[in-house]
Amino acid sequence: MATSAGDHLPAPTHYTDWPAIESRLPADPALESRMRKIVASMNLAQKIGQMTQAEIKSITPAEVTKFYIGSVLNGGGSWPGGNKHAGIADWLTLSDRYYDASMATDAAIKLPIIWGIDAVHGDNNVFGATLFPHNIGLGAAHDPALMKEIGAATAKAVRATGVEWAFAPTLAVAQNARWGRSYESFSTDGPLVRAYARAYVAGLQGGFGDHNVMATAKHFIGDGATQNGKDQGDAKVSQNDMINVHGSGYFGALEAGVQSVMASYNSWDDVAAGINYGKMSGAHALLTGALKDKMGFDGFVVSDWNAIGQLPGCTNASCPQAINAGIDMVMVPDDWKAFIANTTRQVEAGQIPMARIDDAVSRIVRAKLRMGLFGTRPSQRAGAGDAGLLQSRELARRAVRESLVLLKNNHDVLPLKPGSKILVVGKSADSLPNQSGGWSSTWQGTGNSNADFPNGDTILAGLRHADGAANVTYSETAQGVDLKSFDAIVAVIGETPYAETMGDIMPSATLRHSDRYPEDLAVLQTVARSHKPVVAVFVAGRPLYVNNLLNLSDAFVTAWLPGTEGAGVADVLFAGRSGAGHYNFSGTLAMPWPGVPCPDASDGSAKPTRWLFTPGYGLRYPSKHAIGALPTDSAVNSCAEASMLSVFHTLAVPPFSLYLADANPQQPAHDIGADLNAVIEWPASHPVLRLRTVQVNTQQDAKSVAWLGAGRFFAQSPQPGNLMPLVATHAALQFDVVIATPATGPVKVYMGCGDHCTTSVDLTHTFAGYANGVRHSVSIPLACFARNGVDFSHIDVPFGVLASAPFSAAFADVKIIAGTQAGRADLPCASLGVP
Repeated sequence: MATSAGDHLPAPTHYTDWPAIESRLPADPALESRMRKIVASMNLAQKIGQMTQAEIKSITPAEVTKFYIGSVLNGGGSWPGGNKHAGIADWLTLSDRYYDASMATDAAIKLPIIWGIDAVHGDNNVFGATLFPHNIGLGAAHDPALMKEIGAATAKAVRATGVEWAFAPTLAVAQNARWGRSYESFSTDGPLVRAYARAYVAGLQGGFGDHNVMATAKHFIGDGATQNGKDQGDAKVSQNDMINVHGSGYFGALEAGVQSVMASYNSWDDVAAGINYGKMSGAHALLTGALKDKMGFDGFVVSDWNAIGQLPGCTNASCPQAINAGIDMVMVPDDWKAFIANTTRQVEAGQIPMARIDDAVSRIVRAKLRMGLFGTRPSQRAGAGDAGLLQSRELARRAVRESLVLLKNNHDVLPLKPGSKILVVGKSADSLPNQSGGWSSTWQGTGNSNADFPNGDTILAGLRHADGAANVTYSETAQGVDLKSFDAIVAVIGETPYAETMGDIMPSATLRHSDRYPEDLAVLQTVARSHKPVVAVFVAGRPLYVNNLLNLSDAFVTAWLPGTEGAGVADVLFAGRSGAGHYNFSGTLAMPWPGVPCPDASDGSAKPTRWLFTPGYGLRYPSKHAIGALPTDSAVNSCAEASMLSVFHTLAVPPFSLYLADANPQQPAHDIGADLNAVIEWPASHPVLRLRTVQVNTQQDAKSVAWLGAGRFFAQSPQPGNLMPLVATHAALQFDVVIATPATGPVKVYMGCGDHCTTSVDLTHTFAGYANGVRHSVSIPLACFARNGVDFSHIDVPFGVLASAPFSAAFADVKIIAGTQAGRADLPCASLGVP
């Protein structure tokens, strides 16, 4: 039968404006008096130091003392000494050193530093810590009490390392599964997120004791509402939706007394009201007007990683607009010294009022006082250095059981019977990295192996324990296996790790899982031929279009991203394990499940049947609900006629910049900047390349490059991007070119995927056929680069030209077009030297 959950939650309250929220924290006149005394004793340098947060890789304890630094953080994939396997003692020692440094300043009153960490599903940066299911799975459990327990367990683990501040919980109400951070959202349902926020913050902060950490409500506000689910994109929603849907989690967090709120990267354009608030880090009406004034938040607002640099007129090291808007602490990981110098000058020049500085510092000091950070080194607090507090395996295993959702169970093939001969297949069966997903040891969750999670069980290990190792055989692809010798087959399939930006699915790409992971479809096709019961366990960070996979499975379980306790999956798949009770499925969807490849089609054509399963759906044992064959929409291979990733259009399109360099990829490159009028000869002493701005289509829209020697002209992003979704849509690299001086040597267009990773195609023959001085449009299928082995999951150079003298050409409108356009004239791969 299908189950419904969440009936115990209070009915949602509808607000017409940002509501005043009553915090559980009572007013404390003595604390307020102490806070005022501390702030009054501080000079400007000490105050701005408190407002500065630097990354541990970029700041020493001695610099903490010198600059009165108020906070440090470690980003995802940053550890003490750069050691991925740093032990709890290493974390605690470094925390003590930073604390001691903050106590060694010449300030009249010493202010303890606070260390922040992205502990978003357990203490996920720390080697050996238990990782809980990501938020999307916890939302399916519909259990706020469980959330409070997980918050408390996470706080104990974090505090044991000497760290006092967790950048959690994420309170996005994700509306579009294309967003690469969907798994950080509990639900599309505001009231559930509100209840979870209240419980999670209560668990993390508790009574501000030695086992508690400061919580962070993030990311304020609307990060789950962006168009097409684009990370850091633009939320085009009404004020009603922003308040009553996307504000829900913040109401719950403020009710629980959350002490910090992190401003979001996204923008908000209230189209209905004709108000564009711009980037959140600069939105005074929201950070100050809504959050602080109307809602009554008296903690402090912290910016996200270098987020201030995204505001118009700002850089990573300078942004009075953000501070004036209401940012109290600035996360400026690397450029913190320049930020301090710039902010000091801006206060002295009157660009930032002193009253704003005092307010920001007062909020930071208030939170530190509430946390009880004064007077005790991290290593002297209860639980410090206790490695046992990193472990909460039984709680995590229970969370896995509660988060699983049974979507299909035809013929009651589940539960499996102990003693059955089971074949386990699929790439995720024996993979703790795939189970854990992004924000696990590393930022994106990539570059990990099972050895990086020493205190966990894979789903395969759990199945072996439940059924007896002798009864379970594993073959990732099922090739060469006698399928008929087994009673049932369990296929553990799904997504591989990703996090923000890298995990986004392009607007033109379908949500069909097998477009990006064809190996999962292949293994199910293989085992389905056996006519044995097939149970699919889907490990993924979001609901996806899987009709073809459902058709090949008798039972289908979505396990989300369960974390390190894969045994929790086997607990529910098997009936009556020896020594344990029988666990039934209890999880139900907290987000809708797509029934078409393009559920968010802008023309609305998909809307009548876009959801296969709606929130609240989930089967239990026994199930009399059979699912027949589903449409697979095999003809739909794109969600749009064309979608564009623009690289260069008059100027380089962020995050890309244009560079000149010689032919040696190991040599430094020269950023040409944004000056449209400059003629650049590089290098100045013995030029290899000469660049100027010219017209190809419209005024000053192109870069003319003359090769005076062997060199490169290319676009690069500081952060590699995942172009795999574009490859799945038959995309092409396109640009306009005007040849001025024909080449006598090879001309190659290339893509880069990190150090020592480039793949090129040869355009020498193509360009030789172009008439000089005439514009030509070039379209190179990404498939040509793919055949030459480029890693499309890690592209930092989407366009580069490598040539030698003599050659001169102008390039304009460089972009990658997704989908197949009518009349698009792609160059054949064979003509580019690609077999």
